[in-house]
Parts: sequence; structure tokens; C-alpha cells
Amino acid sequence: MPESTTPVTFPPAFLWGAATSAYQIEGAVREGGRTPSIWDTFSHTPGKTAGGEHGDIAVDHYHRYRDDVALMADLGLGAYRFSVSWSRVQPTGRGPAVQRGLDFYRRLVDELLSKGIKPAITLYHWDLPQELEDAGGWPERETALRFAEYAQIVGEALGDRVEQWITLNEPWCSAFLGYGSGVHAPGRTDPAAALRAAHHLNLAHGLGTSALRSAMPSRNSVAVSLNSCPVRPLTQDPADLDAARRIDDLANGVFHGPMLHGAYPATLFTATRSITDWSYVQDGDLALIHQPLDALGLNYYTPTLVSAAAAPTDGPRADGHGSSAHSPWPGADDVTFHQTPGERTEMGWTIDPTGLHDLIMRYTREAPGLPLYITENGAAYDDKPDPEGRVHDPERIAYLNGHLSAVHRAIADGADVRGYYLWSLMDNFEWAYGYEKRFGAVYVDYATQTRTPKSSAHWYGKAARTGTLAPVAPAE
Repeated sequence: MPESTTPVTFPPAFLWGAATSAYQIEGAVREGGRTPSIWDTFSHTPGKTAGGEHGDIAVDHYHRYRDDVALMADLGLGAYRFSVSWSRVQPTGRGPAVQRGLDFYRRLVDELLSKGIKPAITLYHWDLPQELEDAGGWPERETALRFAEYAQIVGEALGDRVEQWITLNEPWCSAFLGYGSGVHAPGRTDPAAALRAAHHLNLAHGLGTSALRSAMPSRNSVAVSLNSCPVRPLTQDPADLDAARRIDDLANGVFHGPMLHGAYPATLFTATRSITDWSYVQDGDLALIHQPLDALGLNYYTPTLVSAAAAPTDGPRADGHGSSAHSPWPGADDVTFHQTPGERTEMGWTIDPTGLHDLIMRYTREAPGLPLYITENGAAYDDKPDPEGRVHDPERIAYLNGHLSAVHRAIADGADVRGYYLWSLMDNFEWAYGYEKRFGAVYVDYATQTRTPKSSAHWYGKAARTGTLAPVAPAE
């Protein structure tokens, strides 16, 4: 269909940002008192990451943060979402902070503020201190208690200058990819442990929220970032509808139920009773988890399409979560995942902006009155410099235009979306995929660490400066 000529203009206060995470960009894994996290251990375990690659250097942001912040300012970004490395701040996951670790984040925050960029801190983006994993990790209740202590430390250190806080990033991945399918650190494959981990991540969020509020000015905002996804049935057959509901419980309800409503879906307990008895949910836990939030972060990449199956299926997974023979969906082995139709990114994920609109409107209904932020959205493409050293990525421009337009439609439909964080600011270590998948708006030559803004960075920067999406040519 023809491109609309109507300008797509966002509210004046809409926040335009980009996002990263500590292990993916910082490097300097043995500097400033930092000790190994589960991702250090996992990525150095043969066979766990593409090419055996790891984040020891990554894109050396620890040493180049001033240049990276200057680059953000040149692009016109208004906000930057980054995560704190728990093992850089509290190396054993217990006890007093290492001030050298906190000092790095103090310097980063000061640099951002000096350039007029609002910092947004994520406390946990998957890099649990290895010592806590050795003690049992997220399946153990103690880890949630330790997270609250860590949140208090960071809140006291930076809460006077950072107003936007996120407790956890994508706890689904931490629980179900880390302890269920094993394709993420720590690489365990125990469905009961994955469900225990999910509960203790919920508890960590609730306890961490309370700890942050006790340590910071009341003006600060506390949120969580969920990678909720629209789960669609293949047909309207009752068996397919039931399969979609069960996956929705595991993908979405297991976290937003306790966090937003103070209860797990009853159907989740029914579907998983052969795996766990949920006895680790103690009296009072749901009240601790169900803390009032100031905002909700949504991370979106692609929808999920499922149907019922007569028996467990073999072969490559079609759910976008790796090729492990172990499922990240406890109690749902009889559900079949289908590749949704349409163009795909280099991750094999279907490009579908309608899923983002649907997700926003769902949470507008789930949590009326709660401001929303898109805390991650982006795409991986096989970006390469041309002979002049420029990096053209029209596919990413089209992707961003489509998804930002979906955000704009949601706002017009009554959703209170306050901002958008592009994933990612720059190419980086993409977890088990190593360095082969490039999500960045800024190209990184890993051999030289040279940064080159791609054409999408300039397009997005113009949108950030003007609040309006520039037209995308049909050829793009």
C-alpha cells in the first residue's frame, strides 16, 4: 500500500533513548575489583557461545564511555538505558560495595547528565555474580534477599542523580533460558528449577523495589522490563486456544500476574503441577512482589504463534529461543510453535509491528493508569561498511519506522507510552550468538573498536531531535 504522507509526530515530552547492558559492552572484566558473573563462566565454557566468544573486552565501553556518551549526544538522544554489573559493585553478591565499581557508574552518570542525557538504570540484566550461582542461584530464595541488598547499595549511591530505575530486565530469559533450556547462563536444564527461579525473580523485584524506595528520593521512578509477547493461536480451535493460553501464562502471566495483580494465574499452577508443587511460594510473598510501580517497561521483538500437538515434537525449535533439545516452556511439551509469516531479521524473528501495538494495548488494559515505556525494540541485520566506510542499513530504518509508527498508533488509541529505547545503541556481544548478530544503530569494528553511526542512527537521531518520523523511501 502507498506510504502515508501524514507526519508521524510524538508528544513533546516523549523520551527518545537507546539501551545496552553491562556484560554486552563494558569489557574490563577483571578491573576495578570485578569478579566473574555467570556469563563470564558460561561464555568461557566450550560450546556455549558462537565461536567460543565472550565479553572480556566486548566493545570496551568501560574505557571508552566518554566517547560513547559524546556519540549519543551528537545523535541527539534524550535518554540512555544501561545496566549495572552486580559483580562489579558487589563482587561476591554479599556485603559492602566496592567503591571503585560504583565510581565507574558515578562517572558515567555524571557524563550523561553533563550532555543533557537522562540516565535510566537497570539493576539486573542477567549477570548474576558467580558466587551466588554457586550457592544455588535464582532457584534459591536467598538470591532474592541478596538482590534487595544490592538494590539498596546502588540506589543510595546513584539515586540522587538518576530518576529512572528498572529492577530486572526480562526475568523470563533469566528463569527459563538460564535454568530451563540452558541456552543462557548458567546453562541449567531443570524445569522445576526454572519455575522456582521465576518466583524468586518476582520476589527480588518486589524486595528490590522496596529497597530502592527506601534509599532514593520519592520523585524517582521504579519499573521493571518484561519481554512479554503476544501469543496467538494458529486457529480458533479450542485446543489451539488452550495452547495459546498456557504459553501466555508461562511467557507473560507468570510475571505480570504477581507484579501487577498480586496473584499467579491459577491455570499456571494446574499446567505445572506435575513439575512442581509451588511450595516455595511462602505466605506474604505475593504481597511483597505486588509493589506499586511507577511505570512498566515492555521489550518487544516478535509475536509467538502456537497450536496444540498430539505429541512432543522433535527438531529445531520454532519459538525463537535457541536450538536446545530442552524446552524453556515447563509443562507445555505438547504445544507446537510455528514460524509466523513475513519478513525476518537475522535472528530469524518475524517483523510484525502489529504485535507491538497489541502488546501496548494489552498492558493499557492490564494496568490502567500505569505509564509505559518501550525499553527494548530493534533488529539484527548483516551490516557491513561500504568501500567509503559508511554503513547503510535501510532494513533497520524500515523496521524502526514500522514499530515507532505502531507506538504512535497506540498513543492515539489511548495508551500512555512515555518513551522508546532502541536496542541497541551499538553492536555488541549478543549472548550465545557471540559477535555474529549486529543489533546496533552504531557499527563497531571489533578489531579496532572504531564506532561508525549507521544510516539508521542518523534517521533515529533526527526523530529524537524533532519528535517526528522522517519519511521512509519505498526502496528502503
